Amino acid sequence: MAQPLKPARILLHLLLVAIGAVAGAAGALIQAAWFPGGLLLALLGAAGVCYGGARATGTKGGGFAAGAGWLVAVILLTSSRPEGDFVFGAGLGSYVYLLGGMAVAVMCATVAAPSQPMRPDGRLGK
Repeated sequence: MAQPLKPARILLHLLLVAIGAVAGAAGALIQAAWFPGGLLLALLGAAGVCYGGARATGTKGGGFAAGAGWLVAVILLTSSRPEGDFVFGAGLGSYVYLLGGMAVAVMCATVAAPSQPMRPDGRLGK
């Protein structure tokens, strides 16, 4: 059953979108700087943000919100500017970060929700 919309819940999801965007932008800069360690660190950061968002909210929506923020930031950074500058180069690391980060975000957003109720007095199957 879906939980009701409350201002604090909406604010938490918006905060997770912003945190996901920051993680995506930071990962885009670090993945090429310290290859291959930076790539691994960037992917772990994306996984941590998405999984942490799902755990913080107790729903899959938190992981989805963080993953959506990550995806928006990364997509905005892939487009080239009129000056010809862009963040991602045409290398294997960039493609692994883009595709691997999307796969990590989808996995964390769909699997990371806890299977047990958060309250000790809650029962399964209500």
